[in-house]
Amino acid sequence: MSSAAIILAAGLGTRMRSTRPKVMHPLAGRPMIRHLLSACEARFGRIVVVVGPDMPELERTVAPHGVAVQRERLGTGHAALQAAPLLGGHDGDVAVLYGDNPLVSEATIGRLLAARAEADLVLLAMRPAEPGRYGRVVTGADGMVERIVEWADADEAERAIGLCNAGVVCARGPELVRWLSAVKNDNAKGEYYLTDVVALARAEGRRVRAVEAPEAELRGINSRAELAAAEAVLQGQLRAAALDAGVTMQAPETVFLAHDTRLSPDVVLEPHIVFGPGVTVEEGAMIRAFSHLEGCVVNRDAIIGPYARLRPGTVVEPRAHVGNFVELKATTLGPGAKANHLSYLGDATIGAGANIGAGTITCNYDGVNKHRTEIGEGAFIGSDTALVAPVKVGARALVGAGSVITADVPDDALAIARGHQAVKPGRGFKGKGK
Repeated sequence: MSSAAIILAAGLGTRMRSTRPKVMHPLAGRPMIRHLLSACEARFGRIVVVVGPDMPELERTVAPHGVAVQRERLGTGHAALQAAPLLGGHDGDVAVLYGDNPLVSEATIGRLLAARAEADLVLLAMRPAEPGRYGRVVTGADGMVERIVEWADADEAERAIGLCNAGVVCARGPELVRWLSAVKNDNAKGEYYLTDVVALARAEGRRVRAVEAPEAELRGINSRAELAAAEAVLQGQLRAAALDAGVTMQAPETVFLAHDTRLSPDVVLEPHIVFGPGVTVEEGAMIRAFSHLEGCVVNRDAIIGPYARLRPGTVVEPRAHVGNFVELKATTLGPGAKANHLSYLGDATIGAGANIGAGTITCNYDGVNKHRTEIGEGAFIGSDTALVAPVKVGARALVGAGSVITADVPDDALAIARGHQAVKPGRGFKGKGK
């Protein structure tokens, strides 16, 4: 029978000073809960997420997985028990994980499940550089877990133990539910703690095993500082993967990637680039310094930036150039086309080899609706042109600098639309200001 997972995600994010549920705070461009779900979906046949009351955004984010609501926050053991009815007596293995531990990897989950062949209850543990106030995992001569000692209750020898409890547990479903139902709340907070199932299992003579994983995977996120630390860990992993895949980064520590950034071999990234979600960059493309990309595709051998912004729906075709202080939104820039300086191109289709002069804008919004601009292949748009959409400029057409184009321009035509220049002799400063 396939395994199931319970993910505890009811935290309010109080220490983050936020009105958002804690697990909805983003890492690498997506809510932290989605990172954990991605790893879990590869390993578990069923997933139930435990949320707090009045968290509709979180419920939508974890769909289509089942949702259980913990209406009273009475501890992690109580939260896990709320998911039991949705598991419907699941007889296979059930793991309980935490939504604010988003960096647990698929590989670590795989080792957790594999260890169940040797023990009745398995937990994740780590050896942090600073063990601090973590609960210590005490093991016997056979390597099995004897008990977990909370820091406040530990003696000097126990506090010297480097192996620390991460809180994640896995056991056969019916046994886990039975142990959870037996957990007591006779502690200072009056809460039901998930980790108390370890003592209950040991009291029955059951074998309990700890699976070690890196601290970077198991660290919890309870504050903005810890969120930033987790972001740094994740960015390091994403950068390393990109470098291993053949991407050149001149200053990797200054490049920020999204969880789904797709970079082909021989892409070159200059310093200080930010990737939002949904970006694909093909082989040989160069993204120059201080550029921001999201929801776009950059095809092979294109050049972006410096100081360029590509917004969602943009496609830059092969060998096209997007220069400094150019913004594209829902625009296709055709093969070999160039927009090299100081332009806004929104809701536009630009043909192959077209040249967009400095200061050109597409006036795509009339206050109510968005409209498209079409520019044909080989067209030349002079500097400081305003294209008032909906409008079409034909192939090989030429638009004079400073024009405001409100009507279609045929193929091979010249269009000039600017006010008449008037010169008034003798009406200048007449030497003032000397």
